Amino acid sequence: MMNNIVYTAVVTPMLADGKVDFVSFKNLLSMQGKANCGVLILGSTGEALAMSFEEQCQIVEFAADLNLGVPLLVGVGGYQLPQQLKWIEFCNRRDIDGFLMVTPIYAKPRTQGQIAWFTALLDASHHPCMLYNVPSRTGVNLCFDAFAALKNHPHLWALKEASGDIERFKRYVQIAPRIAVYSGEDAMMPELAMVGAKGLVSVVSNIWPQETKAYVKASLTHKVDETLRKLWQEAAGACFSVSNPIPVKVWLAHTGKIASNTLRLPLIATELASIERLQNADQKIREYYQ
Repeated sequence: MMNNIVYTAVVTPMLADGKVDFVSFKNLLSMQGKANCGVLILGSTGEALAMSFEEQCQIVEFAADLNLGVPLLVGVGGYQLPQQLKWIEFCNRRDIDGFLMVTPIYAKPRTQGQIAWFTALLDASHHPCMLYNVPSRTGVNLCFDAFAALKNHPHLWALKEASGDIERFKRYVQIAPRIAVYSGEDAMMPELAMVGAKGLVSVVSNIWPQETKAYVKASLTHKVDETLRKLWQEAAGACFSVSNPIPVKVWLAHTGKIASNTLRLPLIATELASIERLQNADQKIREYYQ
């Protein structure tokens, strides 16, 4: 059940007044389910840290009740350990399939702190867990020695690696051959597949789920030519031209997939001055996959 090659880090749609738009959310989740993409809710793309605990609980209950037929992962990320343990306990009682646990934010702990933090979270989980290394957001990499110490934990299933460093990616694969290491970088999937990536946790697939899955399949079978490589570099560039998930939300609203491009401050849709890059990428992707 957990071997999907694509997991979509789904945005959380909001109404113009800032409340969660559950109608649009159902549409997005159903679109991912039809594409047979696994789903990650309440990650950084889902603006989880801008949500109240009560909102997060409502979102998990709503998504779990849809019975999408694909794996459902829930993000775990914060600063206060008791709050994260409370969150895991709540989610353990819902019909989910796993957790994505991000490297501790802001504090920048080193090896011993990371081992203790992740051990507490992994011990609390009743589900398979994917760790998440994203130093551009947390300020610290997942230490190699910490990963080595955690690699045999019975609840540790995978790692999402989003440092943008191929050598670091290779090192994680070498440290823990039984752990599935996923790319967290849409544009680098072909290169990372060459060094052991098992799949992609994607932002771009919010917009193009079927096409992203085809791209990942081509990457995993080493059949990506220069045209396809440039196409997805352009798509990823458009989706990350300003802070994620601003471009994705703007485009989903522009195309009617969600009702509004509203985000929670400090993110705001007007940061994206133009949708031209997204329009160009969309046109080229549709032409390539028609």
